[in-house]
Amino acid sequence: KPRILYTDEDRKKVQLNAKDKHVIICALNSNEFNRVSSCATAKEIEYEMFLMKENENISSMFVRFTNIINSLQSISKCYTNSEMVRKILRCLPKSW
Repeated sequence: KPRILYTDEDRKKVQLNAKDKHVIICALNSNEFNRVSSCATAKEIEYEMFLMKENENISSMFVRFTNIINSLQSISKCYTNSEMVRKILRCLPKSW
């Protein structure tokens, strides 16, 4: 949506996204930064950096992943089923 059509709520969301991205990027090493530097939103960064947590079960991991995907869909960023399956498989620990 063009900036001229932004509502106050849109401006607030843009500001929050910029703050979130800044916080996330400050915590990354250079390799991780290179992986996410082209992401437009904090949720995209979260998707790109997604990994299964230590001692997390598959159900909890899938709930976190689904929440990220739903948030991305709400801002018109969609992934195909095959992209999401590949992402989930890549984020599993080697022990799996």
